[in-house]
Amino acid sequence: MNNLAFLFPGQGSQFVGMGKQFWNDFVLAKRLFEEASDAISLDVKKLCFNGDMNELTKTMNAQPAILTVSVIAFQVYMQEIGVKPRLLAGHSLGEYSALVCAGALSFQDAVTLVRQRGILMQNADPQQQGTMAAVTHLSLQTLQEICSKVSTEDFPAGVACMNSEQ
Repeated sequence: MNNLAFLFPGQGSQFVGMGKQFWNDFVLAKRLFEEASDAISLDVKKLCFNGDMNELTKTMNAQPAILTVSVIAFQVYMQEIGVKPRLLAGHSLGEYSALVCAGALSFQDAVTLVRQRGILMQNADPQQQGTMAAVTHLSLQTLQEICSKVSTEDFPAGVACMNSEQ
């Protein structure tokens, strides 16, 4: 299995109940949920298992929750299967999970970092009026022209992220 790769998810993959099976079956999951909660002074386990979807979806909560469950999933895989992947990668927020699992960033530092990142991102739109959409099959120029036409002073529209041209 020399070509094994792990791709960690970004924000938007959260759901109430995520990580619960890991918690039920693996001591390391309990430890990591505790470490995450201690690092950011938030009960991450409660947020993931019993939380309200609206609360879990808030950027400042979703990011540490997804990172925690992603790292747990990887560590459970390594404990149970043990085949070291050749590549770790992540989509957006998932890059932080990949860095932790590669040993480049400590779990506690990553949880703290993504919590702060989430707070900053959430505060960028305090009224929570903004939204994001994935758009495919349009050129960047065409998309920018459309945004320019629909944008108003109260509700500006623009291209914020470009994941890939492919």
